[in-house]
Amino acid sequence: MATYTLPELPYDYAALAPVISPEIIELHHDKHHAAYVKGANDTLEQLAEARDKDQWGTINGLEKNLAFHLSGHILHSIYWHNMTGDGGGEPLAKDGVGELADAIAESFGSFRKFKAQLTKASATTQGSGWGVLAYEPVTGRLIVEQIYDHQGNVGQGSVPILVFDAWEHAFYLQYKNQKVDFIEAMWQVVNWQDVAKRYTAAKERANNLLLAP
Repeated sequence: MATYTLPELPYDYAALAPVISPEIIELHHDKHHAAYVKGANDTLEQLAEARDKDQWGTINGLEKNLAFHLSGHILHSIYWHNMTGDGGGEPLAKDGVGELADAIAESFGSFRKFKAQLTKASATTQGSGWGVLAYEPVTGRLIVEQIYDHQGNVGQGSVPILVFDAWEHAFYLQYKNQKVDFIEAMWQVVNWQDVAKRYTAAKERANNLLLAP
């Protein structure tokens, strides 16, 4: 059975400075993300043991742990590629991401309105969580989701294509308790090329999902 592995960063620790410090990137990737990978693998082993022994007293906790750690692993894997030191600004047709720009305008009214919604959703998460731009396959539109922890409050079937980590470990060493300042700064490093590729892939695979009539 396949297990989960920590992906390598697509850049060095200093690549996103000054928006995100090298120290944060190193700790975030090497410690926090690695912990979610280990947690997912450990939970898979515990579930296998429960099946072998036919002992299900801890099933609720194990299923919750798997959702938590696996979602943390997936969201962080997207997060690293969603950022680049050469990013930021607004997705534009001249940069080869016109399809994404059109989808944002159609789904939210304008890029400005979309930016305001994702910023507010990310900055106002209660406790730990994420702000996410996702492709919703039933209507084919883009939506913003406010995810609690890594897995709560998510529309089933939606595909995350841009994620803002609003957990304190993502910013506290540099921004202290100013989560809003961190989210505002995040817009300077968004990798729109990566987001556009994820949008295209999500659309192409939407028909493979089993949806209710």
